[in-house]
Amino acid sequence: MNKNIEIKARVDDPDKLRALLDELCSHAPQLLCQDDCFFHCPDGRLKLRQFADGSAELLFYRRDDVDGPKTSSYWRSPVSDPQSLRELMSNALGLRGRVIKQRWLYLLGRTRVHLDQVEGQGDFVELEVVLEPDESLAVGESEARSLMQLLQIRPQQLIAGAYLDLLKAKSDTAT
Repeated sequence: MNKNIEIKARVDDPDKLRALLDELCSHAPQLLCQDDCFFHCPDGRLKLRQFADGSAELLFYRRDDVDGPKTSSYWRSPVSDPQSLRELMSNALGLRGRVIKQRWLYLLGRTRVHLDQVEGQGDFVELEVVLEPDESLAVGESEARSLMQLLQIRPQQLIAGAYLDLLKAKSDTAT
């Protein structure tokens, strides 16, 4: 099991944030095109993530749906046949939803900064402070809060859940 401290927030001006990240990071960002299929799961979230290059991984994670820094415990496994696995998981558990996004991955020390453009939802930033196995959660939370200030992320921009939850809420209000 791996752990990180995570925050997710809406971005009002992605170009401004991208310029700030370009100043702070010593390397250019990596563009990742991701297609996430979520399956029904009684305790946490289970998703099959496919990348543009054809690779894929199955991810299971637990995370409280609260604003601000939160602990995420996660497990990852590479997948060699994503289409077959998607069909199997859809039949066994049921497909809960799908999130398609373009993600620009920046690295600030040990923190993964994701500048995400989510299809049907807009622009977001996600911070993942990767923790060592025996490291205090408080240290990671403090680091996340410091990065929020550095990147000018205001508390009112924070979102509690996953992108899938936002898409579901949007579709529920449309009906």
